[in-house]
Amino acid sequence: MLLKAIFWASLGGLAWHHVGYPVAAAALTRVRAKPVRKAEVEPTVSLIVPTHNEEDVIDARVRNLLELDYPAGKLELVVASDASTDGTHEIVRGHERVRLLECERAGKLPTMNAAVRQTSSEILAFGDANATWAPDALRRLVRNFADPDVAYVCGQVRFQREDGTNREGVYWRYEMWLRESESALGSITGGNGAIYAVRRSDYIEWPFGHDQGFPTLMVQKGRRAVYEPEAMAFEKPSRENEDEFRRKVRMLPWSWRYLFEAGPLRGVPPLYLFELLSHRVLRYASGFLHVGLLATSIVLWGDGWVYEAALAAQALWLVLAAAGKLKLRVPGAGIAWYYLLMTVATMAALVRYLREGAPLMWEKAEGTR
Repeated sequence: MLLKAIFWASLGGLAWHHVGYPVAAAALTRVRAKPVRKAEVEPTVSLIVPTHNEEDVIDARVRNLLELDYPAGKLELVVASDASTDGTHEIVRGHERVRLLECERAGKLPTMNAAVRQTSSEILAFGDANATWAPDALRRLVRNFADPDVAYVCGQVRFQREDGTNREGVYWRYEMWLRESESALGSITGGNGAIYAVRRSDYIEWPFGHDQGFPTLMVQKGRRAVYEPEAMAFEKPSRENEDEFRRKVRMLPWSWRYLFEAGPLRGVPPLYLFELLSHRVLRYASGFLHVGLLATSIVLWGDGWVYEAALAAQALWLVLAAAGKLKLRVPGAGIAWYYLLMTVATMAALVRYLREGAPLMWEKAEGTR
């Protein structure tokens, strides 16, 4: 009886997370959407780019920021260097209108906090050093702040690369679609580091990452965190699926830390709690749900056609993933291998978190510059 309960709980959790919840969220927006009251406003903005040894991309990034369609007198551009030791500082100093803030080596979050303390604009915008923003991206972001309930706005990131096997772009298209539904219902459950902004009055220095934590933190304060799909940023993902796996193992300990230590499930409205459980918690638990489903399917083989069909489907999926690993030209193989690696990465990241905690210093992902 226990084995069957684990089987059905694992199958149900995976089915709800991947299919049921996204469809339900999209359907729910048709009956209880909460539009953002947007307007073409021009508040003062401090746009902060945290860096550590980014000489390969920082010149292009600064030029991109200088081309943004926003009044120069209302836009402060800041490159906050986490003790870069390459040519980053010299490159930034070669550009007018861009302020270089040299910080002691402390990690990404402390560097961003230091930059915030050194600025005074109404809106704080952040973006990665290897990102490129569309010329109107900042305008698209800040128009959401015309709504006084909005504290945080996340833009859309698109991954672009013509070579390699990484399928991260496919995942993000799915994630952006789901994020649009959550935003329409009230607030998103996660952001991204490529393009986002927050009101200075709502900014908080805390020991958890902005991407994962700021949206939920805003909701806990009675505010809104929304998604603006027309604010576009572009990044180059890791080249291979295996590179992305290593990046996830380095990055996801922060997600586990946030889940265990920040109390994200406390003090939020029932609908938002439902979204967090369906989207975030089940995402992190998906690897363990897969293990539970596979193990019980094996043990329950012969106890009914459902268990036999489930085991056969999982076996076929693993064969398809193996074809992806071997880079065989089989439809769906690359996606299957990517999904398997990312699922294993969540479990490997939990082990790393339990052993080492979440590393404060950042590491650049191979092939993303």
